[in-house]
Amino acid sequence: MPKTFIVHVLSEPTEGQEDAFNDYYEHTHLDEVLSTAGWTSAQRFKLGAELGTEGCPLPYLATYEAQAESAEEVLEQMAATRHLRQQSTSLNKRTARVWVFEATGPLHTAADLPNHPH
Repeated sequence: MPKTFIVHVLSEPTEGQEDAFNDYYEHTHLDEVLSTAGWTSAQRFKLGAELGTEGCPLPYLATYEAQAESAEEVLEQMAATRHLRQQSTSLNKRTARVWVFEATGPLHTAADLPNHPH
């Protein structure tokens, strides 16, 4: 039975290409990943604040939800379908990082709380 995974991709634009990077990621890449890898959702974020001493290494985060049997299968889906997606030199592939997390429990929402105004 498939499990739920969240894929986090930290990235940054190639120097001097931030506008092209944002346009590519938002208007091309996210939808292509969903349609080629078969993942179920995608959303982007830009670092707004941080707490802690380590510091976030890259300013952009893309989060995807995927269904698969294992984390390795999620990465295999991503790699096997890469050739079906447009690539852009505006994405700094040298510094990008990917993490796959397996859900360990159900989704909690504020609407599920007993005294939450609906």
